[in-house]
Amino acid sequence: MPERLYLIRHGRTAWNAEGRIQGWADVPLDDVGREQARRLAERLRAAPPDLILCSPLWRAYETARILAAAWGVPIEVDERLKERRQGPFEGRPGEEVAALQRAWREMARDPTAAIEGVEPREAFAERVWAAMQAAMARPEQTVAVVAHGGTFAMFFRCWLGFPLDRPSPFRFDNASLTELVVQDGRWVVIRLNDTCHLEDRAG
Repeated sequence: MPERLYLIRHGRTAWNAEGRIQGWADVPLDDVGREQARRLAERLRAAPPDLILCSPLWRAYETARILAAAWGVPIEVDERLKERRQGPFEGRPGEEVAALQRAWREMARDPTAAIEGVEPREAFAERVWAAMQAAMARPEQTVAVVAHGGTFAMFFRCWLGFPLDRPSPFRFDNASLTELVVQDGRWVVIRLNDTCHLEDRAG
């Protein structure tokens, strides 16, 4: 198993900047996002991973390509690392989504009601947990996982046993670094949503 995991959220996209829900929409990085990825690559240049696992969505894959080019390491794509599919919410700004959710919940009188086109939360949790368990069992010493804020938030919820029917307490900013290491046979978080490499920089 690895001794270290880097969890890296993809760089910024135009939709991130506009506050739009992305889900499975294949939105590329913007110029700020590409610069964010380069800053992160430089930060970890002295301690790069042996392998990058990444989501197939372009914003994550493009981030992974920038990192891999700087570090000279291979990339493997894992479909299970994708963000949660958001169906009719995709492309909409957050405040509009919130209004839609309130209206649909009032109609259904059920805050956990299924919405057509949106991936069920339990299915999202199952695939993310399986992907991260696989990452934590890799033979490489250090592995980087490049994915999405929702993916990592769901991983932490599953790992810590938080209920799925409540809002997530976790936040992962664009190009953030979260680091887990093995200590005394257990995984320990030593860095969470760290963006110090972006301070006083673009983005």
